[in-house]
Amino acid sequence: MQLTPDGRQFLDDYHLATLSTLAADGTIHAVPVGFTLVDGVARVITRRGSVKVRNIRERRHATISQVDGGRWFTLVGEGVVLEDAESVAEAVALYAGRYRQPQPNPERVAIRIEVHRMLGSAGILER
Repeated sequence: MQLTPDGRQFLDDYHLATLSTLAADGTIHAVPVGFTLVDGVARVITRRGSVKVRNIRERRHATISQVDGGRWFTLVGEGVVLEDAESVAEAVALYAGRYRQPQPNPERVAIRIEVHRMLGSAGILER
């Protein structure tokens, strides 16, 4: 599935989202994040020692949901944690383009999510 022009605008607008991962006890761990989506790949920058990083390393499942009133979309996929300087720099540059330049953080890593499924409200996704 692809985003419609309205869906693409919704993605490009400044909105935070929720990243949900699976915790060790089977519950859902949900946290607010900024993210980007380019060519079916979502990226989130975060701190190496975060719970979301641990959950991605151990169980890989990731769901990102963005909502504004009645408009919403959800991205579902498998995540990996990237620690190499080039991948982290790419994720930071994409984040800066959508949100703002983040402060330097020597503990920064990137979560890369291959999106397998997209869901969304009317007018967000091509049907």
